[in-house]
This record gives sequence, C-alpha cells and structure tokens, in this order.
Amino acid sequence: MVEVNEPPKRWRRLSAAGAWALRFMLAAVFLLAAAAKLAGHPKMVAEFGVIGLGQGFRIFTGLVEVAGALLLFWPRTAFAGAIILLGVCAGAFAAQAGPLHGDLMHVVVLALLLALAAWSLRPLERRINP
Repeated sequence: MVEVNEPPKRWRRLSAAGAWALRFMLAAVFLLAAAAKLAGHPKMVAEFGVIGLGQGFRIFTGLVEVAGALLLFWPRTAFAGAIILLGVCAGAFAAQAGPLHGDLMHVVVLALLLALAAWSLRPLERRINP
C-alpha cells in the first residue's frame, strides 16, 4: 500500500538522477577551478596576491576544492563534500566582496546549488549516521 505523502517510484528515480547530475556538475566546476589554482594560472596568482594571504593559500584552497569535489562523487561522503565546498564559497564571497571587489553572483549561484545538493543528501546522511 502506498502512502498518500510518498512520491511515485518514477519521481524518486528522476530525483535521484537529478541529484547525481547536480553533484557531478558541481564536482566538475570545482575540479576545474582547483586545476587553475594548482597550475598557477596568472589570474589566480594575481587574485590571491590582491587578497594578501600568499600563494600558499592559493595551493591550500585548490587542494580543499579537489578534496570537496572528489567527496561529491560518493553518496556516503557527498554531504561532507558539499559542506566543505560551501566553506570555500563563503571564503570566495568574502574575498570578492572585500579586496577583489568582484562579481558576487557566480559565488552565490554555486553556493545555492551546493546547498541544494547538501539538502537533497540530508535524509541519506541521517540514515547512514543516525
């Protein structure tokens, strides 16, 4: 017997596929951003120079982005990856709003998509870690 509040199986499958696609897309975005930071792209070097935290922080940020993006690929660790990358977005927002005086919209959109991914994984996280 199907409960009234339970969505049909087809919707659950589509929802799961959509959540996986969202996680894959976010992982790809953050892996590309990390590659630019770790490769020493001139724009990244200049931005981290303006921020004033040194080039070591650029490398650290790139490594954190790689770790968070890789965690998004596995359902068991995807929630943690989304939270880690939300922290990266918070730092990017502070840098863009402060010393860089840059565009905030891309950071806000990424943060909202990460929050959506984390929220969609919330029941799974509760089931795995009661």
